[in-house]
Amino acid sequence: MALHTWLIYFAAIIGLSLTPGPNGLLALTHGALYGHRRTLWTIGGGVAGFVVLMALSMFGIGALLKASNDALVVLKLAGGAYLVWLGIQLWRAPPMQLSAPSGSASKPGTAMFRQGLLSAISNPKVILFYGAFLPQFIDPQGNLWLQFAVMALTFALTEGLTEYLLARLAHRVRPWLERSGKAFNRCCGGLFGLMGVALPLTR
Repeated sequence: MALHTWLIYFAAIIGLSLTPGPNGLLALTHGALYGHRRTLWTIGGGVAGFVVLMALSMFGIGALLKASNDALVVLKLAGGAYLVWLGIQLWRAPPMQLSAPSGSASKPGTAMFRQGLLSAISNPKVILFYGAFLPQFIDPQGNLWLQFAVMALTFALTEGLTEYLLARLAHRVRPWLERSGKAFNRCCGGLFGLMGVALPLTR
């Protein structure tokens, strides 16, 4: 990938990462619940999911989904249902215990990783976006695997850093969250639920 092409891609990825989405909200929520260090598990899962979707887009699955309305409908319904379920879980969660949880009381890192992963891959709009966005930066004469490695690494680092900053922000506003923990849970849960309902309705 030429340097000027990579710089344009990098600028576009920064804009994409700063756009609010389910994984950013999840990183913010887990940052408040478990602290920014443990939220690295969540962030890692989300980034892994995004990289998988990027690979599928670059190697042809994005085009398949665009041509198959039935497959897209199934993915939209499954993704929306998961986000609604996640929203219900957050809405019903008790007020957050903002003191550092003990190892036995905190959510396992693997569960946080899985939640971040599912939040990423359950959103079919991402793979459709990649299917339209990534080809603009691909050199058909070049090594596709090498280009994928460069683009995926750039995205993973940018998205991961953005979500980590969100987790750090949540960690620093603990005094406010201590007073409004239940309301924060319901606000985040409501946002997840709205995303889940809206997702199947998108065209």
